[in-house]
Amino acid sequence: MKITHFKALLANRSELHFQKPDGLSVPAHFHITEAGVTTKHFIDCGGIVRTERTVSFQLWVAGDLEHRLSPTKLLGVINKAEGLFGGDDLEVEMEYQTETISRFGIEADGDVFRLTTKQTNCLAPDSCGIPEGKRKIALVELPVNQANCCQPGDSCC
Repeated sequence: MKITHFKALLANRSELHFQKPDGLSVPAHFHITEAGVTTKHFIDCGGIVRTERTVSFQLWVAGDLEHRLSPTKLLGVINKAEGLFGGDDLEVEMEYQTETISRFGIEADGDVFRLTTKQTNCLAPDSCGIPEGKRKIALVELPVNQANCCQPGDSCC
């Protein structure tokens, strides 16, 4: 989800609800402890230099059970951080503590923002020799080793 879409959705909500990929809710007393831009500058396995930039928010849960972040207050945090975005409409990522610090995508589902898992992928499969998919062949196309093949009437079958 792009930051402009996220802001538009926040403007029409009275409460914030986030759901983890396992379907459990992020506790309602979460804090947003960081808002900024994450830049990843790297070279892929095909030798192409790439740069990825995302708007990053850190969801953090503390013992402050009475804390409630409103959509209006989160919009205020985003407005303060917008200078970091460089005027770009970047993808939003949420950072949240699981077994380790994890980064999630985000999507809207009714009144809930769902944290979505992200997957790794080869960005240069043609350079790495990665096939596009598994080749499907018919059984009759498989090579047959006659010495190890059962024949009708053999005692091996």
